[in-house]
Amino acid sequence: MAELTREQVEQSLQAMEDPYLGKTLAKAGVLKSVEGNQVKLELPYPSAGVAISLSQDVARQIQNDHGLQADVSVSHRIVTHQVQRGVKLMEGVRNIIAVASGKGGVGKSTTSVNLALALAKEGARVGILDADIYGPSQPRMLGISGKPTSKDGKKMEPMEGHGIKAMSIGFLIDEETPMVWRGPMVMQALEQLLSDTRWGELDYLVIDLPPGTGDTQLTLAQKVPVSGAVIVTTPQDIALLDARKGLKMFEKVGVPILGIIENMSFYICPKCGNEDDIFGHGGGASMAEQDGVEFLGAIPLDRSIRSEADNGAPTVVAQPDSRLAKIYIELALHVAGRVANQAVDHSHKFPNIVVQNR
Repeated sequence: MAELTREQVEQSLQAMEDPYLGKTLAKAGVLKSVEGNQVKLELPYPSAGVAISLSQDVARQIQNDHGLQADVSVSHRIVTHQVQRGVKLMEGVRNIIAVASGKGGVGKSTTSVNLALALAKEGARVGILDADIYGPSQPRMLGISGKPTSKDGKKMEPMEGHGIKAMSIGFLIDEETPMVWRGPMVMQALEQLLSDTRWGELDYLVIDLPPGTGDTQLTLAQKVPVSGAVIVTTPQDIALLDARKGLKMFEKVGVPILGIIENMSFYICPKCGNEDDIFGHGGGASMAEQDGVEFLGAIPLDRSIRSEADNGAPTVVAQPDSRLAKIYIELALHVAGRVANQAVDHSHKFPNIVVQNR
């Protein structure tokens, strides 16, 4: 049987577009090796859910182009990408994704936790930091109780739920205890939650930010190595106005905008199946176009999203095969693809230079 050449495989990959990277597989540089009829691809984003279908599609394309059979395997390798200039990377954490909104009540926290769970479901090592000091919600959404421990008396061990690591001020205080701290105390608490947690090796750390563009957001944007930010909004004009403020803030401090997610985009009647644009239509997509960023997708208004998060098992784990879970997984892959398109960080490859006096 005739053997494939690398040039033949590259030619076939040139004809195939990757929906999450927005470029051809050839241009994305995913071809790892060609040996005989064995073709190995390595994607820069978690690929557990797409590996089988992609390998079949590539094999079919090669068959059509060259009349040769190929045994295609697909894996992934997630690397560290560049962050804001002058901000030091966190040891072990490859990429930090901030999820923000201009105002409260748009479903940012449920979106954050479902994105984190979707990335983990696709094969990534994921953590989530609840950065809302005044109104932490991730402990309830992840169904985690108890307090974090410390093995060395210096760093806290993160809590775990549904396969992801988590840290929140909600683990350290009673759920009904109000936080009456002033700004500087909040900033110190946020920095300690982030730096004093032993995260271990993570491909992605999702940070669920509080709403608005205040001290917390500014501290994160200036001191935390963020690979990119996702803006969550709803379709109505007032939410879009506030979401744009958040987008502009990240742009000013040099944090790339990965895209916009429109939550509560439409409502599907459970009885008749009719769709209704309760909060308007197309606002998120229109904002993305106006501001030159990617519209990542829309999430419908559905009662189960709220109830499942309240019960400690968000949609991605409560209904893993549902339409809603598939929407979150698609959004997560688009986010991961956008991160993968950022410039790769090479600082860890540079040797340390030590000057010795003799």
